[in-house]
Amino acid sequence: MRGSGPGRIRRIAVALRRGCRAGAARARVLRTAAASDAGRALALGAGAVVLASAALSADGGGSPEGETAARAAEGRGAVAAAAPAAGPRQPAPCDDGERAAASLRPSGADGTAVKRIKKRGKLVVGVDQNSYLWGYRDPATGDIEGFDIDLARAIARDLVDGDGPGKLTFRTIPTDQRIPALRKRDVDMVVRTMTITCERSREVAFSTAYFEAGQQLLAPKKGARVKGFDSSMRGKRVCYAAGSTAEELMTSGRYQKLGARPVVVANQLDCLVRMQLGEADATVTDSALGAGQAAQDSSVELIGEPVTEEPYGVAMNLRDEDLVRRVNRVLDTFRAGQWSRSYGKWLKDGLGGTKDGGKAKPPKPLYRD
Repeated sequence: MRGSGPGRIRRIAVALRRGCRAGAARARVLRTAAASDAGRALALGAGAVVLASAALSADGGGSPEGETAARAAEGRGAVAAAAPAAGPRQPAPCDDGERAAASLRPSGADGTAVKRIKKRGKLVVGVDQNSYLWGYRDPATGDIEGFDIDLARAIARDLVDGDGPGKLTFRTIPTDQRIPALRKRDVDMVVRTMTITCERSREVAFSTAYFEAGQQLLAPKKGARVKGFDSSMRGKRVCYAAGSTAEELMTSGRYQKLGARPVVVANQLDCLVRMQLGEADATVTDSALGAGQAAQDSSVELIGEPVTEEPYGVAMNLRDEDLVRRVNRVLDTFRAGQWSRSYGKWLKDGLGGTKDGGKAKPPKPLYRD
């Protein structure tokens, strides 16, 4: 079983139990939790505890705001039909012949976007608070933590000389609101396990890749009704997040013809809740996110192998080329040291190393200029 560190899980569970004894309402998994703006589950071994999903306020505090669960996402990239039985599908080149993960070369110059952020004195980053080990609110501390959060802090230290509440604001956003938030300039960037695709690159700008994952199945360990991306899916309830590459995969080509009954939710973690409630038979999600969910709930596991290869990138407004170059410079430094430390802290227990037993490494940057 992939783990996340039993000591951390036990500490979180103890903190939650103490909170309940202190007079907070006893947490239960409600049947409407997955669809509710306020309900998000953090599953700890034996069961699921529903935590309030609180969006951070503009000053970086913790005042609750409801998250919009809109299903129609902008910028969903088209995924070409692929034989489900084939190995991982590499991203096809974009219309201009470039690979989607190719970005702009690093630069430390202060252009319009960088100057705007420095003048404000604060970086605003769109993140997740429901993806365990990537971007999640630790119930014991109330802080948002994870691999993506470490990267966001590194970028803030470079741009505004700090990553405290006065320098860095986290705004939690649902999966299908990442691109709208950037286009409306509600955030300066999104660091939220966002896959770089050709379609998305027409609407937002991406950094070089800082992680690589792939679409994989998460299913119950016992009595799994879905066995793989095959005929066992027909008629079964398969969950994925709106606006995700999992949705793109399952609504395209031969994957759609597998005949699964879609269960579409606002955030990936909602799929774990649906499976716990018996309202979904399996989840399609990034392998990296699936490993985090398996670490939260020992009754589920990743099955098979990833069927796609998907690079994660930092997303920014399409016009902010100087900011893209600056973030790519930060990523060069991040890959050289912090990447391995953050991987070891958050992801190593669940994802391990390479298939041949080697040490996990960040993807090499690709450039188009």
